[in-house]
Amino acid sequence: MRDRILHVAKYYYPDEGGIETVTKYLVEGLTDFENIVICYSNSGKTTEELIAGVRVYRISPSFQIARQDVAFSYFKHTRKIINDFNPNIIIVHCPNPFVYPIIQHIADNTVKIVLLWHSDILNKGFLYKMIKPIEQSLLKRADLILATSPNYVHPSSPIYRFKDKIEIVPNGVIASNLELKDGDLDKIKEIRSTYNNKPLILFVGRHTTYKGIEYLIEAERFIKSDCHIVIAGRGSLTEKLKRMSKSNRITFLGKISDENLRLYYHAATIFGFTSITKQEAFGVALAEAMYCYCIPVTFRIEGSGVNWLSKDGQTGIVVKLKDTAGYANAIDRILSDKTLMKQYAQASHDRVNMFFTSQVVVKKADEVLKNLIKSV
Repeated sequence: MRDRILHVAKYYYPDEGGIETVTKYLVEGLTDFENIVICYSNSGKTTEELIAGVRVYRISPSFQIARQDVAFSYFKHTRKIINDFNPNIIIVHCPNPFVYPIIQHIADNTVKIVLLWHSDILNKGFLYKMIKPIEQSLLKRADLILATSPNYVHPSSPIYRFKDKIEIVPNGVIASNLELKDGDLDKIKEIRSTYNNKPLILFVGRHTTYKGIEYLIEAERFIKSDCHIVIAGRGSLTEKLKRMSKSNRITFLGKISDENLRLYYHAATIFGFTSITKQEAFGVALAEAMYCYCIPVTFRIEGSGVNWLSKDGQTGIVVKLKDTAGYANAIDRILSDKTLMKQYAQASHDRVNMFFTSQVVVKKADEVLKNLIKSV
């Protein structure tokens, strides 16, 4: 009989997002285990369904506080699921603070609790002060904490005190979604010709404060190379950023499909990754771009996995935080040196292919979870 894992997530496929992608490839990839998922529902109904052979329980939330779902029926449903399924391991995809006391209360000491620490809870002020004791209690109870990078095991993070029970299991990209397909080269040529075949600097992500898009827009003034900046995605800051942008060298693409995203990754020369806080815990889009030979220029972010994923002087260039002139200079250095450009592009792809694909990550997760079960 296979060992059993209950994944406690905020949302699950077909809901989209970085954490949702990670959860899905772990659930489907850990085939030596029997996996089920409990998460919140976006339909307004509590449902049970099979997705790719995996049972998924979706609990309808009663309301939200600071973008955190709260469900009055969560305790009842979770207790029944745990009693019926009898998991050996419960993986809590963090942050998801509402479920922390519920899991602690229901799971007895025979169940191994694993916290997959996607990100700290940031910028919540007084609300976090209320949550912190609950979070600390779960961290103490946890048998294993999975951090997505060694950089995130940092004094600024609540997991730092528990580093003796931390393993590093990074996020991964689904390589098959990024490989070139028949007809892609012609489409990539069309994209490049749209911008007069100038080198493209690509941004991809939500238009929100920590993404630092305004610094890419400001850096454009200092870029000497003949190039074009394309900004994909949208968010609460989109209109403000458009008003801020005065250059005809900047184009806003809006939200683009996964199919087109792959093409833009391959069409661009540089990935303008301008995140400015450790709210960017890892950077899945950064890893995707690197896999597609798109060279990253990033800021140095204390306590973030971004500068572990992309190595300064190896896969791209890391710039002092918020230094827009330095950021522009890094772009110019790459675009003016064909040899350096080729070197960085190949090293970016190779690093992600070696360490950060979903297959590599699942293998690592499988190893640490089996070791956990074997431990007394």
